[in-house]
Amino acid sequence: MLPKGVLFDFDGVIVDSHISHYSAWSSAFKELFGEEIVAFPKKHTGKSPMIIANYFCSVLDKEDQTEALFFLKDNHLDVHFITPEILPGVHECTTFLTKNKIKYGIASNATRQFLKNSIHHLNLNFPTVFGVEDYEKPKPAPEAYVTLAKALGFSKTDFKNLWVFEDSLTGTTAAKLAGMVPIGILTQFTEQELKKAGSEMVFPTLLEAHQYLTSLS
Repeated sequence: MLPKGVLFDFDGVIVDSHISHYSAWSSAFKELFGEEIVAFPKKHTGKSPMIIANYFCSVLDKEDQTEALFFLKDNHLDVHFITPEILPGVHECTTFLTKNKIKYGIASNATRQFLKNSIHHLNLNFPTVFGVEDYEKPKPAPEAYVTLAKALGFSKTDFKNLWVFEDSLTGTTAAKLAGMVPIGILTQFTEQELKKAGSEMVFPTLLEAHQYLTSLS
C-alpha cells in the first residue's frame, strides 16, 4: 500500500549540505574565538544546531558561548549562503506524491531560514516546511514530525501510515517515537545502523525510494 503521507528530513535526504553548514560553522567559530574549528563528529549528524554549537564550544572549554556561536553561525549561514547540492530522486518523489495526492512536507533540525533559502535556490516543491525554531524539543524527540503531520491534516490514527525519510539515527529515533514508519537513506550511516535505530526499509537515495513507490501504485 502507498503511504497516506510522506515526511522528509532535509540535510542528507533532500540535499547534501555539509559544505554549507561546515563553512558557516568554521567562519563563525573563527570570528568568535579567533581559532580554526575542529572536525565535525559523525555522532552529531542530525542533531540540533544548539547541541552542535555546544560541542564546538566545549573543545575550548567555552560552553558559556554556546548561544553566541549558535546565533553567529545562523547569521553566517544566511549572509554567506552556499546553495547545497540536491540529491537524486527529489523531483521525482515530489512529482509522484503530488500526482497521487499524497501530502508531504519537511521537518528538519536545520534553521528555518536555511531551509527557505535552499528551497528557493533549488526550485524545490515543498510548501510545508518546519525548522528547528518551530519545536520546543528538536529531534530525537518526536515533536518535529508530529508538528508536521498535524499541519498536513493528519490525526494520530494516521501516524502508522506515514513514511518518514531520514538519514540520521537522531531523526530515525524521532520518527519511531512518533509512531510513524522510518525509511532510511544511506548518506551518513549504514543499513545495519539505520535498521537498528528503527528504519523499516533502507534506500541509497530518494531515487530508489521513488522507484519502489512507483511499483506500489
